[in-house]
Amino acid sequence: MPALMNRDEFRTALENAIKGKSANMAPFSVAWASGKLSRAHLARWAENHFHYVGPFADYLGYIYARTPEHYREAKDFLLANMYEEEIGGDRHTDLLIRFAEACGTTRERVKDPDNMSATTRGLQSWCYAVAMREDPIVAVAGLVVGLESQVPSIYRKQTPTLREKYGFTDEEVEFFDLHIVSDEIHGERGYQIVLEHADTPVLQQRCLKICEIGAQMRLLYTTALYHDYVARDIPIAELESVDRSVARVARELAHA
Repeated sequence: MPALMNRDEFRTALENAIKGKSANMAPFSVAWASGKLSRAHLARWAENHFHYVGPFADYLGYIYARTPEHYREAKDFLLANMYEEEIGGDRHTDLLIRFAEACGTTRERVKDPDNMSATTRGLQSWCYAVAMREDPIVAVAGLVVGLESQVPSIYRKQTPTLREKYGFTDEEVEFFDLHIVSDEIHGERGYQIVLEHADTPVLQQRCLKICEIGAQMRLLYTTALYHDYVARDIPIAELESVDRSVARVARELAHA
């Protein structure tokens, strides 16, 4: 049985559980950051992404309901996160739909669950299962640390291209600007909750494992978007010439 790690050791272990599995390495992300996608490809991303992030407040609500009352700071964080998603200022999903419409799709298509891929449906289902069934601290590790904390690094690579290559306006890309800031805060608060309350070796190991799985789930989801919507237009070899990590990710997922 591994020994209980101190906060610094545990923080490093959590970061290492995600390292090397960032969705930035997925071929869809590489094509996006290098300006190779069309607006139609981005529209398909938005139609799928809505069904992953749209229920995020619901995921957090399930965790909130099962979090012990004496974990007050954790409950307050979850509640504030839900508020920001749904009420505090513009609803985040409305900002996503605004971007989707600028890509050429419609609100109706975005909200229609028949327009998400099977892999997106799998990611959404995994998020619900984690929120409903895992220990609340493990669930925070999976959804906030494993998934949400990745967002700023992903969008920092993609957002400049949206303005410079595709010509989107500041208003049209507000969804991304907002999440670069908010998810950096949310991710750090998630880390602090996990560091504080994962106070046994078993709980620490469960948190590490679910962070790794969460990162893998987002990488798989983003890679599937390439295969489902982009591969016929942009061969993988063209992306390998831009970023060699694409080839490694393709090999790893093929043998997963």
